[in-house]
Amino acid sequence: MGTIWFPVLYLLLAITSSLAELQETHLLQHKQASIRLDIYHDHGPATSHNLTSKHKTPIFFSDVLLRNEERVKALHSRLVNKSSSSSLVASKKAGVPLKLKSISIPLNPAFSIGSGNYYVKIGLGTPTKYYTMILDTGSSFCWLQCRPCISCHTQIDPLFDPSKSKTYKTLSCHTSQCSSVKDATFNNPSCDAKSSNACEYTASYSDTSQSQGYLSQDLLTLTPFQTLPGFVYGCGKNNLGMFGTSDGIVGLAQHQLSMLSQLSPKYGSVFSYCLPTVSSGRGGFLSIGNLSLAMPNISTAYRFTPMLSDSAAPNLYFLRLTAITVAGRRLEVSPASYRVPTVMDTGTIITRLPESVYTALREAFVNVMSKRYAQAPAYSILDACFKGSLHNMPVVPEIQMIFRGAANLTLKTPNVLIDGVKGITCLAFASSGSTTNQIAIIGNHQQQTFSVAYDVSNSRIGFAADGCH
Repeated sequence: MGTIWFPVLYLLLAITSSLAELQETHLLQHKQASIRLDIYHDHGPATSHNLTSKHKTPIFFSDVLLRNEERVKALHSRLVNKSSSSSLVASKKAGVPLKLKSISIPLNPAFSIGSGNYYVKIGLGTPTKYYTMILDTGSSFCWLQCRPCISCHTQIDPLFDPSKSKTYKTLSCHTSQCSSVKDATFNNPSCDAKSSNACEYTASYSDTSQSQGYLSQDLLTLTPFQTLPGFVYGCGKNNLGMFGTSDGIVGLAQHQLSMLSQLSPKYGSVFSYCLPTVSSGRGGFLSIGNLSLAMPNISTAYRFTPMLSDSAAPNLYFLRLTAITVAGRRLEVSPASYRVPTVMDTGTIITRLPESVYTALREAFVNVMSKRYAQAPAYSILDACFKGSLHNMPVVPEIQMIFRGAANLTLKTPNVLIDGVKGITCLAFASSGSTTNQIAIIGNHQQQTFSVAYDVSNSRIGFAADGCH
């Protein structure tokens, strides 16, 4: 009897052990799964805190638009001053194994910190301190202001102090990461002979802003359960420009030094976000990892369009716009008018279109709107304006942006219009400028409230309506 009972007991113990291991694995996967936290803009109706009460600066939207115009000009310069062999092609990054992990990070409008962009809070160092960072899909490099600082702008949080972090490390000029700095920042790195050949970076931006400092490594903390040792970033000692009161920038473009690429070995080359409106009070999110394509808060399925690449700007995310409708009617422009480099960019506020497409859009929109609302003078770079506020315009023609494949953005009033000065509301689109060598940019105002997914592994970009819940 005992000889029979012993194998049975051993089998039961083995099963119990396996179940315990499965339960532990499930708990670990749960910790690594998507995390959803509600946050609100500090001017929103559901505000529970104010991040910027000690750093409030008057923000004039016309100034933000004009600063943003420099970014558009720089993107135009990069894309049109390219070799004749450069062309838009489908990205070739399919076949990466699926990893069932993801990170979800709160995302907020950044007008309150002096910027027209969006920010996230990330943790850095040991012990962890949290910092308010601008999110930028058009940047390949991450940096924040550091002590001791030669020249630093006023920021929301205390400056990062490398000497207080047990895991901080300055990278030398002999590292592979230093060799990658040029492609990420558009500037050659240099060596500081006085500091053990430390790698020095200079990150330049289109509005003449820049950050200079040391290429560094430290522990990145996104949630208490999701960290990345050896995260590479810039420790900025000399920073000048239009960064508002943010602490720095998180780059999500396609480069090995971007935050996406550094997290991809663990979570996969996929991310999604929802950009909340400034006034709604409904929080947004940034999710990194393959589970980003199945976020539980997304009420509708993603509709995808191919992700394209351009040799003139290989780090950026491109797609193909094929048509635009106003109040259900297609603009009367040739299909060739849409065949220009078209960039998805969280750092550009309003969408830019080729001259002929924008002119047709403006005429069609004004034709419908002017029957209900009195026209107003142009505001800054916006030249289709009307008397009244956004909240007092209940009837506005719907605009649909149609992309190659099944994807589209069906834009309601908050995505179509934007408030200018008091009592003036304008069409939130503009021309990309030159009548030759044109580009298009899908700006963050048109992306607001949509969940936008970047499935880099499978070369596609998806949109789902009503993503911010």
